Amino acid sequence: MNKLRELAKLGQSIWLDFIRRSFIDSGELKSLIDDGVRGVTSNPTIFEKAIAGSSDYDEQLAELAMPAKSGISTIDEMYEALVLEDIRRVSELLRSVWDSSAGADGYVSLEVSPELARDTGGTIAEARRLFNTLGKDNVMIKVPATKEGIPAIETLIADGINVNATLIFSLDHYAGVAKAYISGLEKLAESGGDLGRVASVASFFVSRVDTAVDKALEELGEEELKGKIAIANAKAAVLLAKKLYSGARWQKLTERGARAQRLLWASTGTKNPAYPDTLYLDTLIGPDTVNTVPPATLEAFLDHGTVASTLESELEKAVLQLERLASLGVDLVQVTEKLQVAGVEAFANSFRALHQAIEEKAKILKDGERRHA
Repeated sequence: MNKLRELAKLGQSIWLDFIRRSFIDSGELKSLIDDGVRGVTSNPTIFEKAIAGSSDYDEQLAELAMPAKSGISTIDEMYEALVLEDIRRVSELLRSVWDSSAGADGYVSLEVSPELARDTGGTIAEARRLFNTLGKDNVMIKVPATKEGIPAIETLIADGINVNATLIFSLDHYAGVAKAYISGLEKLAESGGDLGRVASVASFFVSRVDTAVDKALEELGEEELKGKIAIANAKAAVLLAKKLYSGARWQKLTERGARAQRLLWASTGTKNPAYPDTLYLDTLIGPDTVNTVPPATLEAFLDHGTVASTLESELEKAVLQLERLASLGVDLVQVTEKLQVAGVEAFANSFRALHQAIEEKAKILKDGERRHA
């Protein structure tokens, strides 16, 4: 049995944090799905690297760049046509996983425009449009866990739309997302919706927390907690999840077919070369969770990662580590707020850069077509 299937036996699903047209065309993605990858995630940075950094999309883009043939005239429409083609194809590859898992896995995630991260109404409208345009049961729409994103998540869940709540760095972010999910399910139940048909994950970012906190610890001359706070933060989220998904309120929803929103570990590629390259996989293995990993990290884990139930061990120690960090004067809430702001801006920059690259490529391809006409 390979490691991905061993992880599944422990209750953790591995999703791939990567999309690229040639990766789909070559059959590599299907092979990974056959081997046990159970979902796929994307973000604006992934698509920027895929579309701007390769010729994979040039043939389709050349067609899109001719409005008379394609019926498309704007860069936004070109971007969406390119991206939705990939999302559709991946959803079809994952459909068998969705079917066999009764809708627990087999999802592909697509992010709403990061330009809408501070716009609740705009996020809701775009998420609805994207979900309805794709028309796939196994698509998740990614919505950031910003102050404005939280109410959007509640509304979308109430609509029966699958949501991947992203850019969660703190326990406060996570609590807001989980409460929005539960409230959304209650509204869906009130409207007579099928709670068993909606799924959601809460994407809790890991490695970037260590990157930021380690810097603060270095300035204090503190070594003991370096490389430990991101994992402690994630384990504290597990403790919070146990509280949130218990009691009479949640029991009432489960009786209507609701499933808990799973914690998804994101940003699990190790940033510090001094740390093991499988650190954020080996230490976060536990039931009812997802880990979405970039290809290099997945390859490393398959080669020398360790499969063992580690997530729910030493939970009290994790809490003590967070308390120790606070006693040193490092405000984790402040650190994680800055990380979320930076994360939104990074995705927005990628989104804008991708649109610019599409515009430049489309012009070159259109000029080339005219010369050959």
